[in-house]
Amino acid sequence: MTRYADKKYDRLYRQLKEKILTGELRQGEKLPSKRVAADRSGYSVITVERAYAMLEDEGYISARERRGYFVNPRELIPAHGETGGHAAPFTYAVDGDCRKTQDFEYSVWFKTVRKVISEYGQRLFVKAPGRGCAVLRNAIADYLLRYRGMRAEPERIVIGSGAEQLYETVVKLLGRDRVYGIEEPSYGQIRAAYEGMGASVCPLKLGQDGIESAELARKGFDVLHVTPFHSFPSGVTTSISKRREYLDWSEEIGGYIVEDDFDSEFFMPGHPIASLYAIDRRQSVIYVNTFSKSLSPAMRMGYMILPPSLAAAYEKNLGGYSCTVPVMDQYVLAEFISNGDFERHLNRMRRKMKKR
Repeated sequence: MTRYADKKYDRLYRQLKEKILTGELRQGEKLPSKRVAADRSGYSVITVERAYAMLEDEGYISARERRGYFVNPRELIPAHGETGGHAAPFTYAVDGDCRKTQDFEYSVWFKTVRKVISEYGQRLFVKAPGRGCAVLRNAIADYLLRYRGMRAEPERIVIGSGAEQLYETVVKLLGRDRVYGIEEPSYGQIRAAYEGMGASVCPLKLGQDGIESAELARKGFDVLHVTPFHSFPSGVTTSISKRREYLDWSEEIGGYIVEDDFDSEFFMPGHPIASLYAIDRRQSVIYVNTFSKSLSPAMRMGYMILPPSLAAAYEKNLGGYSCTVPVMDQYVLAEFISNGDFERHLNRMRRKMKKR
């Protein structure tokens, strides 16, 4: 449990959120005024005010002018846990100008920076392990379990400085002699990274539901790089049946899949359907994600999750490499995730995107 979770306003926030999620506080029900809630709970008015603000930020309640706070309708309350695997593909509200830099609350980030400098001090000058600082790997593992229902052991998480560097790490791990199948069209840096590392690339035609089945049946590639939630620039999102087709391909030829989870935090509505990594049963999926879209393009941090089958190979081939992300940045992001600010930021952004 983090230091943040010990604060009074966080305890009150969690208590109220639990009552909303269980239905003890019903949709449309008015919450007690801040002063009344303070008297009943024994907390200060400021504590209640902060707890209400956190609930409002996350979409659980709404403030109505001169009337107070009310529990939001169920469709406005963020989903929790993994959504079932039978949902149809959704349309994204992710036009190029949807997430502007002014949407990010820099004051919250800078406050986190000050807190990390104050509390961690000398530890910020200790070299990070090759896979990245444990504090960040632990925070990411906890977040993925809460938000996506994905179980990832922290020791199998590798921190890297953005997507391109992680793609290059994949080649170092799997080898330059493999042929990497990529979506056509796809994000240009995917091809550039693989070919820049000396690997061969096989473009695979993208249909309305992912890579076309006839393309998957082609021979000549043994690694498949896919962006199931939001392929760029096409915007294609794959159904659960197509994802299982990818896994069937992997099982049939014994190949690996690189799941590039681009933009999944802004999947509309609510939480995205199951990731390939979550439904993989033969340890064939390497999961990759970054914070460039969810926070800022200037945030050159990302991570990959290795399947257990590649743990020994990683240690042998890449165990001596240094982490490419500054220690200070790792501690700040870990705190930002652990104290709940990251998820509150995502919820604010999703609400703004729906309005746009």
